[in-house]
Amino acid sequence: MRQANCQPSLTNSKKIGVEGICQLLAEVLNQGYRLIGPTVRDDAVIYDDLTGFEDLPEGYSDQQTPGEYRLEKSNGKSIFGYVVGPQSWKKFLHPPRQRIGVYDRGMNRIELNESEEDERPLAFFGVRPCELKAIQIQDRVFLEGPFVDEQYRKRRESLFIIGVNCTQPTSTCFCASMGSGPSHSEGFDLCLTEIVDKKTRDYLVQVGSEKGSRLLEKVPIEPASETQIHQGENLLEKSARKIERTLETEELPEILNRNFDHPHWEEIANRCLACGN
Repeated sequence: MRQANCQPSLTNSKKIGVEGICQLLAEVLNQGYRLIGPTVRDDAVIYDDLTGFEDLPEGYSDQQTPGEYRLEKSNGKSIFGYVVGPQSWKKFLHPPRQRIGVYDRGMNRIELNESEEDERPLAFFGVRPCELKAIQIQDRVFLEGPFVDEQYRKRRESLFIIGVNCTQPTSTCFCASMGSGPSHSEGFDLCLTEIVDKKTRDYLVQVGSEKGSRLLEKVPIEPASETQIHQGENLLEKSARKIERTLETEELPEILNRNFDHPHWEEIANRCLACGN
């Protein structure tokens, strides 16, 4: 089993407030990005286009158990009180449908014109550590094999990632045993840790790339105090301790290969509705 990422360091973090988050989102849009992030629709937190802070799921939390997902609204001020919803970021980097060209049929010729798809670079706001790990696995599939998906490569190279550390895991989380949470370690441009109490709401900001550093120059920030850094690290350490589910992965490939024809798969197939999940 991999070691839990339970000793995060937020040293050298900056601090911004709600106004700073608003300006951060505005600056992302000003720089020409298509901003994608969490919002509430049909009683679930989904990922969709954002226009500003007001689109975020402020005051929402989710309750998750095996086979159950329930979204709850409270008077709280957290914008990251949920964990993960029913969607992933994959559909933006690797759309299920994509128009690659348009044919114009003339009298004696057929002309292929480039598609007028939205070519703005993507910016993901609120990516969880486990989600970023999943994106990195996608990278291996689409970018590191014998064939490279050029459309995926183009989107991925221009992608701007604003991650968020998890301070409130659910009972179904097992990221600590997978080395994929609850705090980020790499792969982000900026990373946020939300600190909410009865009096204040602050966000510690870590810089993970030169792109992130340049964008943060446009936002009013200040150094985080030792107390705030300690508070953020305590939240992440407590979050790691709350995660009770584990998954042994060291021998998993061999176990699956040995049980390729196990009757259990037939039981699953018999109740499958062929929905494609």
